[in-house]
This record gives sequence, structure tokens and C-alpha cells, in this order.
Amino acid sequence: MLRQSIIAASHCPNTPVAGITILPTRAAARSLVRTRPYVSRLRSASATTSTTTKHNRIPQCFYSSSRSSRKAWSHATTAPGPSSGPFEPLTPPSPSKLGAPYPARSYTRTRRWSRRLLILSSLIGVAYLTDKYVYASGLARSLRTFGVGLVVAADYKLNFRPEPLSIPWIGIPEGIPELHRRNAERLSDLLRHNGGLYLKIGQAIAMQSAVLPPEFQAMFSRMFDDAPQDSWEEVEQVIREDFGGRSVEEVFGVSFSGAEGRGVMERTARASASVAQVHWARLPDGREVAIKIQKPEIERQIGWDLWAFKVVTWVYTWWFDLPLYSLVPFISERLRLETDFENEAKNSEIMRQLVENEPSLRGRVYIPPVYPELSSKRVLTTEWIEGIRLWDKDAMTRPWLGGYGKGSAGVHGDQLDPPDMSAIRSALRKNTQGDTFMMKPERTEWKGRRGKGGLGLSTKDVMTTMVDLFSAQIFKWGVVHCDPHPGNVFIRRLPNGRAELVLIDHGLYVYMSDKFRHEYGEFWKALMTFDNKKIKEITDEWGIKAADLFASATLLRPYEGGDDGGFQAKLMKHLDGNKTASERSYEMQARMKQGIRDVLADEDKWPKELIFIGRNMRIVQGNNQYLGSPVNRIKMMGEWASRSSFQDPNLPLGQRLVNYWHHFLFKCVLALTDVAFYFFRVRQLLHRGGGMEDELEARMRDVAKEFGVELQHNVFEG
Repeated sequence: MLRQSIIAASHCPNTPVAGITILPTRAAARSLVRTRPYVSRLRSASATTSTTTKHNRIPQCFYSSSRSSRKAWSHATTAPGPSSGPFEPLTPPSPSKLGAPYPARSYTRTRRWSRRLLILSSLIGVAYLTDKYVYASGLARSLRTFGVGLVVAADYKLNFRPEPLSIPWIGIPEGIPELHRRNAERLSDLLRHNGGLYLKIGQAIAMQSAVLPPEFQAMFSRMFDDAPQDSWEEVEQVIREDFGGRSVEEVFGVSFSGAEGRGVMERTARASASVAQVHWARLPDGREVAIKIQKPEIERQIGWDLWAFKVVTWVYTWWFDLPLYSLVPFISERLRLETDFENEAKNSEIMRQLVENEPSLRGRVYIPPVYPELSSKRVLTTEWIEGIRLWDKDAMTRPWLGGYGKGSAGVHGDQLDPPDMSAIRSALRKNTQGDTFMMKPERTEWKGRRGKGGLGLSTKDVMTTMVDLFSAQIFKWGVVHCDPHPGNVFIRRLPNGRAELVLIDHGLYVYMSDKFRHEYGEFWKALMTFDNKKIKEITDEWGIKAADLFASATLLRPYEGGDDGGFQAKLMKHLDGNKTASERSYEMQARMKQGIRDVLADEDKWPKELIFIGRNMRIVQGNNQYLGSPVNRIKMMGEWASRSSFQDPNLPLGQRLVNYWHHFLFKCVLALTDVAFYFFRVRQLLHRGGGMEDELEARMRDVAKEFGVELQHNVFEG
């Protein structure tokens, strides 16, 4: 009955309550009573939607199969309505007549946070994939850098103090050595994990680690290990992108299947560094070349890496009150240029021409030529060099077994003896070793049958050539190679038994202005003659207040010619001997911090080139000491500083003549330094002590200990 009533009500026009019809029978009346709760509910719903009647009532139109029953019922109603048509069973009501729906129960807070979590997770996932495949994880590396940098800074801010904090989980009971150790480990792990340009920065720190605490020296000495090399597919991708879609075979004329008349190339890199890796190849014309290929991720990472470097330096500048941020633009520019192989090719060609035009270096120094037709912004092709690295002192000095009147393979740019190309092509056709097939001949005949021979060179000859080369760069040319570590220097034997130095990796260069080059030469001459007035004049011009400290840093030994009795005496004068060793060390490092502020007093006037020139001189000094201090480095550099003043063709003839007279007097003064040099040399030969560099190093070490720093020079060993 209820179902029929509801269906019938859907056909009643002008009904204030939709969906209810009561039949005019007793059964219908009883049904109406039973359905009264439902009617009441629908009536309350219709009250909110109906606007045509003033009072809500039960629908006044009823349907029946009997005309008399409809007529009788119509008298009992107050507002009968006309029928909208014949009865249509099983016809659903229209949506407009169903009334307002009941609101569903909702869980607003849970759903809202779930939706936010889903959106956040999606955004993080998209950002991660974009960063990984578009920016080579540049954003993740930067965030990692910020995190570690802030932890290290906070650790030093809280725990670098004479007495350790007693706060659990924060204080360090072991004191400052443990503070250095754990932060050195954090920074070392960060640089090695990030790789790329971070490894290059780590190597730069390792070069200066001799003035860092011993804990840093132990960690950063691993920065010179070979970096992982990229796959051959990534190498091919770089070459195709830089050479207009051409393949490796098309660019270099090589074949990996042993085709006749074609060259060959090794797919496994011979060396892999932080930025690039080097492959050996033999071109169809017989030239053996080194193909330096930049790792593809470097181009996408360098922007992020330099930005992170800037931000971290800014934070440290503000937090520790050190004027370091002003150096960032110049350093960033040098690092960016180091990844531009077209810039490296330009530097290499400039240095090659300078060496060829310098009579004192021609024939003693060799710069491998660059093949521009096979080079690009990320690919550099140069002559392959056969030789030993500077760090292989044993192979350098062992007896020569390569034959009388002969020299190392490839000296003076001579073409290397060809390998057995028929055997190489046969192996390539069989493809028995895949990508790991190494085709370059070793060329170790000079070692003799038992492999115990060497180049038979003297370390004095090698270091004399090195000091002459880099002194000419600094004082005469103003074009300075700033990365002369032992891995970038090859040593070969000339047919006359002398040493030939081969300089590679010309990415990091500094070009000095003529004004600054002349000032730097005058500064060196003043250091050698204790001309304190000239030293003060030049350092004021450069915006440096701590002249004695800067002089000691330049000479890499304590400067004793100051007006106040020397740098070390002035430093020790302010110390309180009654303090503990820890308090004394803390006070000295605080003074060193003030000394850095004094050296960088005027950031606008301070020559930024000094950053990398000091790095160059520090590496040369380390090389000399590593080989046993065979030469008087300071005297040789002083002679070049004086000599460049009268050999400069840009100066007037009268000024050059005056400078020549000054140079003669200067050499007479320097002759006195030979007395000290040969004294230490004889003592070294008698095994009674070290050489002159060792003595100077010992004096610098004594000074450094007053700053809480332990000097070490074993960076290049191992």
C-alpha cells in the first residue's frame, strides 16, 4: 500500500509534498496511519522547498480505480487538484520532487590531511625525479651541503672553547682534537659523496691541509684518489652532443671492430678525475692522443654547486665574522672556467707560446699541443704523453737502462713508435675482452729486462726547471698555472741526460695585470732585503694591515725583518705564560682569526689573484720539500723577481738600465743566502739534519704550533 501511495503521488500536480498519495479506502486510511511518521518527515522536508502554499498539508489529490470513491474523497479535502494524467505504475518521481537529501556523515579533518599528504608526496616525488634526471641531483647535493655545513658550523660555535661543555650530547669531553676529527670526517664524507666539483674543492683544501689540524690532513689526503669513471654510453652521449650528432667513430676516425685503415680507441679510461676522464686513442694518421671528456653531470651540477658554495660561505662569513664572502665571485669564476675546455685549450696554447719564446726554458719544458679540430667545450684532445709523474721519485732517480744517447719516448714532441696494429685489429674482430680491452703499449724498455731501471735524473735538475718555470709565470709573464700538483707534471729524460718537464691540465689559470705583477716583484725583492718601508707601502696599496703576517705567508717561513723584532716575536709578546696549553692554543687561534681580518682588511683593494698565486707557490714549495729540498727556492724566485724588472720590454730603456743595476746589487745580496743553503745541504748529505726547506719548515712549524696548528707536508706521499 505504501509503495502504491508513493508512486501515485508522483503524478499529482501542484502538490506541496512530493511523493505521498493516500487512497480513499479504509485500507488506505489504515495505511495512512501507519505511514504517518514518514509523511511527517516528508512534510517537514517539503516545508523548506515549497513556496506555493501557506500551510503544508497532506496532498489533496487522490487517485482510485473507482470514480465514486474519488468523488467521495474530494468532498473531504480542502484543496483538490486536477489530475496530471492516467496512472503510470513503476514510474520513478522526478528529482525535483524528492525533497532535500540528508547530509552524509563526513570525516573532514582526516580527508583533508590525507589529501594534503598525497599532494605533498606527489610533489616531492616529481621534484626528486626532476632533480635526478634533469639537474643530475644538483638540488639534493646542495641540500646535503647546507645540512652538513650548518652542523659543522654549530659544532664549532658551541664546542670550540678552552674548556669543553658539560651538556650531554653536545659537549665533547675529549676536547678540541675530537672536535676537529669528527668535523673533518663530516666534510670529507660530504665532498666524496657529492663528487664532481666538490672533489675539486676538496683537492684545493688538501693542498692547504698542511696548515690545518692533523685530523683534517688525514681525511683530506684521500681526495687525490681516482674518481669513479662514467660508462662508455655516457662518453658517447657527450661526444654526440658536442659534435653535432656525429659518433665517436666519425669524429676521431677510429673503429671498434678492427676495420682496416682506421684508428683505435680504448673505451676504458686511463685516468678519471673529479671533472673529466681521459681515454687513449691512436688516430688514422698515426698520432697518439689523450681525449679528455667531461663527465655529463658536471654541466648540470655546476650551477647548483657554485650556488651552494656561495650560500655556505655567506653563512660562515656572518656567523664567524670573517671577511670571506668577498672572495667568492673570483673563486667561482675560476672554477667555472676550469670546466670550460675551450678556455683550457686557449690557456694551453698561450703557455706553449710563452715557453717557446723563453730561451732559458726552451727545450727544458714541454706543453703538449691541443688539436682544436677534435676539441669542443667538453672534449679536449691533446698529444699523448709518455713519462713518469713527479711523485714517483724512485723511478725518477734510478739508473737509466734505456741505452746511451737515447731519451724517453716522445721527447720534444717526437712521434711515438707505433704499436702492433695488426694484432690489435685481430683482437678487436674477435672481441674477446669487450670494453676492457687495453691497446696502448706500455713502452717500458728504459726500465731494462728486470724492470729496475729509472730515468737517471737528479732531483736538483727537476726542481730547478720547475722553480724557473713557475717563477717566469709569476714575475715575467703574469700568466700563472694555479694547479701544479704532482699529478699534473710529467718528467721525461732528454737524449743529453737532462730532465724535461711536461705540464698538463691548463684549466685553472690566473692572468695578472702589469701593475700588479710589478708590485708583486717589488714586494719579493723587499722581502729578501728586509725593506720594511717598501713592504708597508705595497701592503697598504693592497689594503693589508698585517704586513708581517702576510710576508710570512708569502715566503712560507717566518719573516724576521719586521720593525718590531719579527712576526714570531710580536706574536709571542702578548701571550701569558701562566695559562694552560688549551687556553693558550685557544687564544692563539683567536689571534689568527684577527690576523685573517687584518690581511683582508680592505676587501675592495685586496688583489684576488693572491688566492691562487699563493696556492701555486705553496704547491711548488711542497714539491721541493718532497724531493729533498735540492734547490734554494726562495733565492731563485727572488732572482726572477729582480730579473723581470729589467727584462720587461714594456718599460722605457732608461728605466730598464736602472733596474739592471739594482738587479746586480740584489744578486750580490742574495749570494749571502747561498752560505746558509750550502750549510744545510752539507749537513743533509752527512745525515746530520734536513735541507734548507726542512729548516724553514721547522721554523714555520714552531710558529704554527703557537696557533694550535700542526704543519704537515705528506700530502703528496702515497
